[in-house]
Formats: sequence, C-alpha cells, structure tokens
Amino acid sequence: MRRGTFRDETVDYAAVGGTQAPDLMQYPPERSLPAEESWRIGSGEERFTTASQSLLAWAAQREGGLAISDVRPAPGPMYSGVGFDADGTPIAPSRLESDQRFDADGTPFVAPGTTVRVRGRVGGLRADGELRVISVIEEPRRTGYTLGTVSDSVVSGEELFVLEWRENDEVWFTVRAFDRPVAVLYRMFRGLVRRRRRELFQRYLQAISPLYATRR
Repeated sequence: MRRGTFRDETVDYAAVGGTQAPDLMQYPPERSLPAEESWRIGSGEERFTTASQSLLAWAAQREGGLAISDVRPAPGPMYSGVGFDADGTPIAPSRLESDQRFDADGTPFVAPGTTVRVRGRVGGLRADGELRVISVIEEPRRTGYTLGTVSDSVVSGEELFVLEWRENDEVWFTVRAFDRPVAVLYRMFRGLVRRRRRELFQRYLQAISPLYATRR
C-alpha cells in the first residue's frame, strides 16, 4: 500500500448525507439515480462482529474486485466526520475521537475523513475514482459508513453501507446509493449507470456474505 500526502479536497456533490434520507428512493438528489438493496446474511452476534470487521477493512470494495490504494487518513485526532439523524440531517460528529486501526497488510481501517483511491472495472467499464469517508457508524448492533465521490469518477454521488444485528437475531446488510452520471457515455446512456450499480451491489454482497458464496 502507498500512503500519499493528505489533500483537503471536498466532495463533488451537494447532497452530503443524502443516502441516509428515508425518502431517497422517491426524492433522490437532482439528476441522480437512487438505488437500495438489503440482504439477510446470517444471524447471531458472531456473524455480525465478523461482517463488521470485514466491512470496516474495505472488504466490500477489495473482495468485490476493486483495488483500494493511496489511503489517506484525516490529519490529527480531532476530525470526526459528519453525523446524521434518521432523516439525514447533519448532527453532532459521528465520533468524537478515534484511534487509527489497521488490517493485516497495514491498510488503515475505514475512519471519518479518510480519502482513498479506488480502481477497477464494472461491466467492462472503468470504475476508478477518489472517495471520501463522510461518516462512520459503530454501535452495539449497527456498523457502517458513508462514502462520497471527490474526483475522477464516472459518476458523482454517495454510497451507504450498513450492517444491522436486529432484535430477532438476524443480521442484515444494506447498501444505499445515488449516482449522477459524469462521464459522457453515462450521461448519454443512463441505463449503464443502473447496470453498473446492480453489478456493484452483487459484488458487495458476495464480498460480505458467506451465504451468498454458498448459494453460488
């Protein structure tokens, strides 16, 4: 892994936190295409804990066929990201203080303010981009984070990844997103945006869920 110097970019879209809005599917940000999927990936605390560790170690992207590089944590311990309430309204920081954690190969775990470079192909088309971790959720029964595009992506928008250990003991994995076409090809053929998103969702599920791998 190569660590670059942190550059204080801002995200390239206005509706920061929009993936947390309950009415995302009905009222997405302007010119964006919304998407949402949820899957039951097992049950019990062990399944939730294991999946949470994988999710925060970038498994959805890396095991989903996308390369993560140039991981640049936010400078200093004071940056804590943006927090959101149930309606997607910004509230207090998502975390007041965070010790940096690393996976086995030395890559920093997902943390608020981290910027990463993603490279790969989806459906035969480029899926490169610079992304920012907008917020992180670490609760006893809920783990997740929000990623927003910074630059160089064929689409502009946001993804929300959430794992929930529900009261009935089931563990669910949910991904929500909105994508505004940026590349000329995607602006001309918006169906490609939907196809790209469907494939990404299936990759994320396969990366996080052993049940999916078994069924395949």
